[in-house]
Amino acid sequence: MDQLRALRILSKVVAEGSFAAAARSLDLAPAVVTRAVADLEQHLGARLLNRSTRSLALTEIGETYLLRANTILAQLDEADALAGNATRQPSGSLRVLCPPAFAVHQLAAALPDFHRRYPHISLEIAAPGPVDVASEHFDVSILSIGQQGLQGDFVVRPLASSRFIICAAPGYLAAHGCPQTPEDLLTHHGLLPAVSALRRELTLYRQDSASTAADSVSLPLPAAVLSTPQIELILAAALAGLGVAGLPSFVAAHTLREGRLRRVLPDWHGTTLNLYAAMPTRKHIPARTRAFIDFLVERFGGDLRDPWLPTESA
Repeated sequence: MDQLRALRILSKVVAEGSFAAAARSLDLAPAVVTRAVADLEQHLGARLLNRSTRSLALTEIGETYLLRANTILAQLDEADALAGNATRQPSGSLRVLCPPAFAVHQLAAALPDFHRRYPHISLEIAAPGPVDVASEHFDVSILSIGQQGLQGDFVVRPLASSRFIICAAPGYLAAHGCPQTPEDLLTHHGLLPAVSALRRELTLYRQDSASTAADSVSLPLPAAVLSTPQIELILAAALAGLGVAGLPSFVAAHTLREGRLRRVLPDWHGTTLNLYAAMPTRKHIPARTRAFIDFLVERFGGDLRDPWLPTESA
């Protein structure tokens, strides 16, 4: 017996004053309504209704029982409404894990627009370092994935891709000349992301190629005057004129627009980072989580193209 269903039927029978009226209101067969009340009485071992051909009335036990039951039903309906609102209404706190460079150069600039749309959502953003695997401890993880591919059992939506491009400050290029071919990089001061000691080559791909062997070139790593996993440090050193840097397009884009950096070898690029928004599960997704991910997809394109390079966004 579904006791909760039977309680709702009993309450409707009393409210409507008859089994037939309750059946019409609930869109059930009269026999189903009669059976539900009879099953409830049998389960309780007590008569709840006194029936006659013309009327029905609650017994003394029935009155006490229905009073408590209606309180329970009201509380359950209230709990259902609260849960529904939490799922549908974009509000509450949202925990986000994000790579620091993306948080600083892209996410921060997008947050005012997000806040205007969803003023009742508060964000708690952690950016401790690279993020290539989603975390169960966060509502949303923004992933930056290279050649290793996606890992873990998470719901993932693509946001964009970002190519590593070669940049230098105008002052550096004026003093040291501008590389004309990939091989020219070997004579320049390199500002490089930290790589494994086993990786001793730099591979560049033609801008619009499918990155096949015929459209790529591998070089010994240029002499690095700076090697660090901190993209922000590479950017700062490039802006200071220390050397030629490899930077993700989402980091370099605004400095290129402002003329503080110039792109070197614009027909070539390094490896590609794919950016995703990941969440632990599709079940019972709060409205705030869905709103944030939809916003990110809208903001950054929602496919694996590079929106920060003019040739990619055309």
